[in-house]
Amino acid sequence: MPNIEEQIKEVEEEIKRTEYNKKTQHHIGRLKAKLARLRELAEARKSAGGASGKSYAVKKSGHATVALVGFPSVGKSTLLNKLTGTKSAVASYHFTTLTCIPGLLEYKGAKIQILDLPGLIKGAAQGRGRGREVLSVVRNADLILFVIDSFEPHIEVLVEELAFAGVRLNQRPADIAISKTMRGGLNITSTVKLTKIETNTIENILREYDIVNADVVIREDITEDQLIDHLAGNRTYIPGFVALNKIDIATEDSIKNAMDKLNGWKVVKISSELGLGCEELKEEIFKSLKFIRVYLKPQGKEADMKEPLVIKGGSTVGTVCDILHRDFRKNFRYAMIWGKSAKFPGQMVGLEHTLMDEDILTIVIRR
Repeated sequence: MPNIEEQIKEVEEEIKRTEYNKKTQHHIGRLKAKLARLRELAEARKSAGGASGKSYAVKKSGHATVALVGFPSVGKSTLLNKLTGTKSAVASYHFTTLTCIPGLLEYKGAKIQILDLPGLIKGAAQGRGRGREVLSVVRNADLILFVIDSFEPHIEVLVEELAFAGVRLNQRPADIAISKTMRGGLNITSTVKLTKIETNTIENILREYDIVNADVVIREDITEDQLIDHLAGNRTYIPGFVALNKIDIATEDSIKNAMDKLNGWKVVKISSELGLGCEELKEEIFKSLKFIRVYLKPQGKEADMKEPLVIKGGSTVGTVCDILHRDFRKNFRYAMIWGKSAKFPGQMVGLEHTLMDEDILTIVIRR
C-alpha cells in the first residue's frame, strides 16, 4: 500500500488531470477533502517524530505582532532597522537572517512587535530553508507584511506556501455550523442561495471527514475550499498587504510592472535603505491592525490626552473595563462618552456601547 506521501502525490495528480466542470465538481470536491486530510496526517506524523527540527521561540509582546515575509535579500532586515531601530544583520547575500529577530514599533500610542524572519523559498511548507519553523511563527502573527522586491515582484510562491501551511490571507472563516447527530443522515440547510457548491458535493466532502449524521447550517455562499477549511479546523485567518521595496533604484517601468503584477493587493511603495515611504507604511500597519485609541478621563478630572488606551476596533466599554481591572465590569454603574461614538458630548452609556477612534471615556463604578 502506498505511504502517505505517495498517496498525496496520487491525489494531487488526479486533481490536475480532472477537468473541472459540473459533472466532476462532486469528485474534485471529495479529492480536495481527501488531500487535506492526508496532508494533516502527514504533518502530524512529522511533528510527532520530531522531523521539524529546531524551532524559533518567539515571545509575543506589545499590542500586536507583524511578521515580515518575503524571499531572501529583499530588505526585510533593513526595514526592521528603519521601523524599530533594532540592529538586525544586513548584507547583500541570501539568508543573512538565520533566526527570528524582533523589534518594537511605537506608533500613535500602539506598541507593535515587528518580526524579521528568514526568507521563504519554494517548498518552505515542506521544510526547505527551515520553512516550517518560519511558517509556525507567521501563523501566530496578527498581520503579515510582504516585503517584495520591485525587480522581482513574485508574491505567488509566498502566498502558496502560506496557504499550504493553513494561512488564509485577507479572509474570514465561513459562516457554517455543523452539529453531529446520532442518526438521520445529513440534513443540510442554507439561509442563502448556494451558487458555488452543490448539495451532493457538500455531502461528499462531509463523508470524507467521516461525518455521516449531522445538521448542517450554511449562512453564506461558500466554496468547497471554505467548507474543507471549516472541517479541517486548523486554519489561521490573517490580514496582509505589500511593502514594495527598492523604489529608490527601480525605474518607473519596473515599478509599474511590479504594480501590475500585484494587482488586487494593497501596496505601499518604500525604500527600506533610504526610509522612503516608511511613515505611510507605519500608518497602513496601524490601520490594518484595526486599532483605535481611547483617552481615559477620570470622573471630575481632565482627560489624559498623551497616553491613549490602544484597543481593537469594535471594542466596547465592557472591553475597556476588562482591560483596566478585573472588578470594573462587576462594579460598573455607567460610562460617559465624548467623541465620534457619542450622540452628544458626555452621553451616558452602558457596557455594550461600541467605541470609536479618539473617543474620550469616563467609567463610573460602585465603590
